[in-house]
Amino acid sequence: MGVVTRLRVLRGWARSSPRPYKSAAGHRPYKDPSFRRSLALFRAFRHEQDDPLACYELLARDAVDQVEAYDGPVGGRTVVDVGGGGGYFTEEFRRRGALAWLFEPDVRELGEKPPEAAVIADGYLLPLYDGVADVTFSSNVLEHVADPQTFLSELVRVTRPGGLIYVSFTNWLSPWGGHEWAPWHYFGAERARARYQRRTGRAAKHTLGENLFAVHIGATLRQVRARDDVAIVSARSRYWPFLAKTVVKAPGIREVATWNLLLILRRCPP
Repeated sequence: MGVVTRLRVLRGWARSSPRPYKSAAGHRPYKDPSFRRSLALFRAFRHEQDDPLACYELLARDAVDQVEAYDGPVGGRTVVDVGGGGGYFTEEFRRRGALAWLFEPDVRELGEKPPEAAVIADGYLLPLYDGVADVTFSSNVLEHVADPQTFLSELVRVTRPGGLIYVSFTNWLSPWGGHEWAPWHYFGAERARARYQRRTGRAAKHTLGENLFAVHIGATLRQVRARDDVAIVSARSRYWPFLAKTVVKAPGIREVATWNLLLILRRCPP
């Protein structure tokens, strides 16, 4: 299916209202996960470059577990995965019975075998009508967009009132903020990139100001709290096994200690 055909299919699909489902109100709050889980994720991240399949399949299972912990089973629900790259998250949502669609702006990120019905689309302007998604999902994308506030607005727009918005990102001052050239980004981005090239013999994938941006937790939380179209359900460290909410409440410290911020948002009625 070509890209144009895909967009026509999505536009037609978006005209229909999302399938109603039983509210997840009263669902047990998400608890801090175990040390075992955090250790498994850390080990997987260490092999992201040489074994991306194992790394991202584990991360996808973990992320969908988080969505279901906050909002109940995803089976039969409409999920929009924005910036999901190779489609690991989309496939995990589908495996659990969700009607999941992947929107990815960079065709190179889709890999040699793009997921079925993947759509090449800019996260600033999704080819979807308002309020079509029960769950809008974005994992580690916010730090790769030049205008995070506009990107968040688009996620909110396509989510139905009462729907869930899952957003996580690696903040710049996190030990992983420089991505493949972290933690040397603390000494300057250009120096860190040059060091990476000397050590590996290849150019770094990310360049600050081009495809990686310095996003901060404090500024992001202020932007979200200023909105009247979403409510924050949870703001927590995505991977920490303890004090995951507490550390986010500590200005300054949170910019380093959070590592990766997870925002669970609920779309407010108009």
